[in-house]
Amino acid sequence: MNQDKFIFCLEAVPDTEIIDTTEVFKNLELLAFEQGIASIYKNCDTIEGFEESLSTLLYDDHNFTDYEIIYLVISGEANNICINNYFYSFEEIAELFEGKLKGKIVHFANKKPLDLDEEEAQYFLDVTGAKAVSGYGLASFQFSSDNLDKAFFSLFQDETDVKVIVEDLFKKHYALCKLLDFRLYY
Repeated sequence: MNQDKFIFCLEAVPDTEIIDTTEVFKNLELLAFEQGIASIYKNCDTIEGFEESLSTLLYDDHNFTDYEIIYLVISGEANNICINNYFYSFEEIAELFEGKLKGKIVHFANKKPLDLDEEEAQYFLDVTGAKAVSGYGLASFQFSSDNLDKAFFSLFQDETDVKVIVEDLFKKHYALCKLLDFRLYY
């Protein structure tokens, strides 16, 4: 397994001042312990915190090229995110990170549905330089995407072609992929 690929996780929380170990953090620890996949976890409660966390990763982390997946655990609607009751469109997010996500996979947990039309998806990919954006058509607090997220992340350790990774994910976890409506735009 390639130990040189990492996950950067950014989770929106109600208040960053409250120290609380979230389920997402616990699952990333399990991923590291069980599969040896390292990650960096940050949380934010404002769009400024969101932008600052990603900017710190982009400009201050000398290992940024090793982060293949930017894992966003943020609520929202089809083509936007919601942080602290404020909505931000994918276009706004794309413009924040114009040209800065080259070759990265931006993956959303199922706290928000990911439902982009072809034009919205292409705009996001073109502006940010991301290789792909993925997530789920079904936002659910009953059915967490944690297990499918972990399976998706582990497939990236040995494969780089996103089409092959998604095919393998569907082969191994078809029922869960269909239940959560896994989606990939590339």
